[in-house]
Amino acid sequence: MTSDFSQIASSYVEELRARGTEIDAQRALPQDIADRLAQEGFYRLCTPNELGGMGAEPRVLAEVCEILATGNASTAWCVFIGATSQYMFPAVTPQLLKELLEQPNVITSGVFAYSGTATRSSDNPGHWIIDGRWDWGSGCHNAAWISGGVILCDETGGPILDTKDRPTEARAFFRPDEIEILDNWHTVGLRGSGSSSYTAHALELPDYRVATVEALRSSPFAKMPIYRFPRFGYLALPIGAIALGMARDAIDEALDVAKSKTPTGSGRTLSSRPAFHRDVALADSALRAARASFYADIATAWEEAQNGVGSLETRRLLRTSTVHAVTTAISIVDSMYTTVGGSSVYEDSALQRHFRDVHVASQHMMVAEPVMELAGRVISGTDDDAPGL
Repeated sequence: MTSDFSQIASSYVEELRARGTEIDAQRALPQDIADRLAQEGFYRLCTPNELGGMGAEPRVLAEVCEILATGNASTAWCVFIGATSQYMFPAVTPQLLKELLEQPNVITSGVFAYSGTATRSSDNPGHWIIDGRWDWGSGCHNAAWISGGVILCDETGGPILDTKDRPTEARAFFRPDEIEILDNWHTVGLRGSGSSSYTAHALELPDYRVATVEALRSSPFAKMPIYRFPRFGYLALPIGAIALGMARDAIDEALDVAKSKTPTGSGRTLSSRPAFHRDVALADSALRAARASFYADIATAWEEAQNGVGSLETRRLLRTSTVHAVTTAISIVDSMYTTVGGSSVYEDSALQRHFRDVHVASQHMMVAEPVMELAGRVISGTDDDAPGL
């Protein structure tokens, strides 16, 4: 399965490189590309077969995103968000699942952050009133269904507590015409991901359009390895994979440019200079080390998930190797951007695009600095639970 999906992803790389300017200018993934990726099954890679998905393991999603990112990171980002936004499918009602799968190759998008509320309607029993704003709504311009994290509230606006006396976390599922998608994705990088914010104002939805996290935990699917795999690790790992893909292509692009470029004031091509040799060797070594750690930790977590919920140590390693993949990729892209010189500043340069995209990717909360702070607390023994990992 892995090789099949990897081969399919590889077949898109040249087209994505050629259409990079178009993708950036549109500030969203062109619908024809999104539709074809959906037909390939990329938006439902890890969704269980019983729920209309391909049933792949997390490593496959990482590999697909890594390969697509060598051609265009925004495209890989939309696949990442589309695939992970189906994580809650086991929690939805049969009625909602039927609607979600009316189109078998459904394109989904969503934001996990609990940035909204779902308040029980006092006027219409069996309905929720949804209010909220969700940022970084990647892929929402292509999607048939868009979801957003909400906290459930009673008729008075007070939080409804779950079985552990915490505010109940849930996801509301929207059709695009039910929400307002804001034209606010004007960014330096990942321009083509279409990561616009979207809002809901006093939107009334029936009960079946809201699914709780507790329903996911009690679902028959909860014992499947994909749901025993560390949740936050799964939601974050495509970011590391996308960064690694950009780093690999940055090295390849630098090598290609160096063959024909003779720096000003030099009689030799860039590829014949010892300083360039050192830079690419260091970059390649760093990339291989970060990539090996990244995929090794995914494999360990997946092996543990076959028999039960993994250990805290496995969760820590998975999150930190993902963050390390991103920080290593930034260092590599920056190095290749610098070593190539002025050729990398033009918008049609792959190095220019990777430079912009990798720095925007690094700002995502799933790979931000607090992740390493939390991991450090685990290492130092001051946090033996760390649910955020």
